Amino acid sequence: MKNENIFEVKGVEYTYPGKVAALSGISFDVKKGDRIALIGANGSGKSTLLAMLDGLIYPDKGSVAAFGRQLTEAAFNDGDFTKIFRSSVGFVFQNPEIQLFCPTVREDIAFGPLCLGMNSEEAGKLAEATAEKLGIKDLLERQPHRLSIGEKKKAAIAAVLALDPEVLLLDEPTAGLDPLTTRHIVEILSMASGEGKTIITATHDLHIVEEIADIAYVLGKDKKIAAYGPAGEILGNRRLLDENNLAHVHIHSHGHEKPHIHPHIHGKNK
Repeated sequence: MKNENIFEVKGVEYTYPGKVAALSGISFDVKKGDRIALIGANGSGKSTLLAMLDGLIYPDKGSVAAFGRQLTEAAFNDGDFTKIFRSSVGFVFQNPEIQLFCPTVREDIAFGPLCLGMNSEEAGKLAEATAEKLGIKDLLERQPHRLSIGEKKKAAIAAVLALDPEVLLLDEPTAGLDPLTTRHIVEILSMASGEGKTIITATHDLHIVEEIADIAYVLGKDKKIAAYGPAGEILGNRRLLDENNLAHVHIHSHGHEKPHIHPHIHGKNK
């Protein structure tokens, strides 16, 4: 059902060693099939929040629940819950090299299914089918460390999608990519959404937000949710973007005119 909660985040606070605040009083729900963008300047806590949703870290205060169960160390000591959670939630890290460690892309894509009990023949067929679906069959026999950053990102996404997770968590999936590769990543996410997956993407690339998300949450400098709402409305709020360091500067040159600099945002001004 569309109204079924996948995640429930309540009053979450998190501080890194050295008393560096990362999140302060974060609360929100994620329903099945939601497409959510977490936007904010660098250091606003987007990556920390994704790591918490993936059960990699736990809040100092407040709680995070997934599929009706709180994410705690004790929960992940339960082997049955861990297997269900890890097969249901896929995390694509900002640095794809964290996820690519096998001799070939084929083996990286097959690795997750093998860990969850699939036999090698089935995992090999799944890797082939996943690569074909994403248009990266030409990468299957390549060594991951010899791929471009864009190819690594696509291979990492393929490795996660091979698990057929219900939820996709993505940390800056288009950071540093050329426009063509960015377009391919957006198409992959659109395809995943069309299959009913819940998708939460942390990004400061405002160009893609309306294509990959229906709802946007703005994380502010105070590590709180500064605003949330329909992605188009959030992107159209110039004051909000300015206040949270999300209106960026582009240099434009029109014809033979002298290039000039002006703030550049996406959507209508408010």
